[in-house]
Amino acid sequence: MIPPKTILVPTDFSDASGLALTYARDLARRCGSTLHLLHVVTDADVSPGTEALWGFSETEVQHRWVDEAKAKLAGLCPAEGEEATPVRTAVEIGPPADGILRYAGEHRAELIVMGTRGRGAMGQLLLGSVAAEVVRRAPCPVLTVRDPDRGPENP
Repeated sequence: MIPPKTILVPTDFSDASGLALTYARDLARRCGSTLHLLHVVTDADVSPGTEALWGFSETEVQHRWVDEAKAKLAGLCPAEGEEATPVRTAVEIGPPADGILRYAGEHRAELIVMGTRGRGAMGQLLLGSVAAEVVRRAPCPVLTVRDPDRGPENP
């Protein structure tokens, strides 16, 4: 394996994303890589009824979502001492797969490590999957991490 210099870890703050971050952190330590931790926030403009539901304008809601994501990202990678793995955090806005792929291209990610919930074939067919879309379109290798406690996938 060619040691990646830049590892992108997209997160939706789920358990699967947390496990992917654990794998990526270990790999980054071993390879001397920089971790890029990314969360993609849904565009409030495409969320119908945002103002009526939340009582705020779409712009205000968007700013709140971005601020909340930044705070959560900061909590995922606390400082680990002098030999800490370099970590950059970022928040993108838009459809998750598009945001991940855009960020990977712009920052020349050499590896993407991301969690997957391991939906069955029917769920995949009906709903699609961010991880599957990223695997198909990524400019670099993608390591998907599935929680082994979830059991085998049902087709």
